[in-house]
Amino acid sequence: MPKIKRRLLLILISLIASIFISFFILLIINNSDSINFIGFFKILVIVFITLYIVGVLYTRYFLYKKLKEITKDILPKEDMRQTVNTNMEELVNEIKDYDSKRKSEYSEMKKQESFRREFIGNLAHEIKTPLFTSQSYILTLLDGALKDKAVNKKYLKTASKAIERLNLIVKDLDLITKIERGESNLNRKRFDIIELIQNVFEMLEFTAKKKNIEFIVDQENEIETNVNADKEKIEQVLTNLIDNSIKYGKDNGTTEVVIQNLNENKIIVRVTDNGVGFEKENYTRIFERFFRIDKSGSRSAGGSGLGLSIVKHIIDSHDEKIYVESEYGVGSEFSFSLEKSK
Repeated sequence: MPKIKRRLLLILISLIASIFISFFILLIINNSDSINFIGFFKILVIVFITLYIVGVLYTRYFLYKKLKEITKDILPKEDMRQTVNTNMEELVNEIKDYDSKRKSEYSEMKKQESFRREFIGNLAHEIKTPLFTSQSYILTLLDGALKDKAVNKKYLKTASKAIERLNLIVKDLDLITKIERGESNLNRKRFDIIELIQNVFEMLEFTAKKKNIEFIVDQENEIETNVNADKEKIEQVLTNLIDNSIKYGKDNGTTEVVIQNLNENKIIVRVTDNGVGFEKENYTRIFERFFRIDKSGSRSAGGSGLGLSIVKHIIDSHDEKIYVESEYGVGSEFSFSLEKSK
């Protein structure tokens, strides 16, 4: 339909132009005052055919060449064969589609840029705190406090803790980078998940006793507790999740780990606490690097700020899923799936 419209428009323009040109030519070659209609008609036909042929050739070759140059500048090379034609309506639609894609890509780039800026800002803040702490105490010792036996050991211990925290951030960042690049290969093997949970409980027992938090492990009846995964990395997942439940748990509270069947081939591990919890608006950001629910910027809970990000990276590398549910003031539950050992 657009092609017919273009042809009709070209015919109409050629006809109008032919009438004016023919009339002008007739006036030049005819000295008499009378109009020779037969001669006018002959001239009109010749001029019309000439203009129409020129118009067709112009649109097909000259205009096509210009459109090709335009589309070459605007559209990517892989779309050229499909896009370059003399159909302006199709060309406009192609350009609109391409523009929509470019806007979508630009929007995604802005999001990535925003994330990059926020990440760099958080990283700078996380590194700055222990760095300045250790620097200030070391400088104080160098200025004379080293000779003061009442404070020198205290200052050295504080500086040591700050450096230890800085080292933890660097190690965790290095681990995440290796996982993302695929450099941290999985060493899958068969092991008992209940036994691993008990080992993590024993390791964190001293920390839990400080807040009088009780550890509980439970499982469904007749469930297969042997899984196929990287034992060392799953131990890190459990350690990070259980350690968080202690940090943000209430005094005299509980941390419970439950093993349930998810389906015929998988189990689900649920780590639940009755701690402070958090709002649903934070669900999508909880696994971001250095994201803190506490907007005050407090680092009293310690850690590198990368624990949950590492957890998600490890679970993703196993091609498994991690879930979170939380209610502010009630508690949180983090759960992840694992493949049963066959």
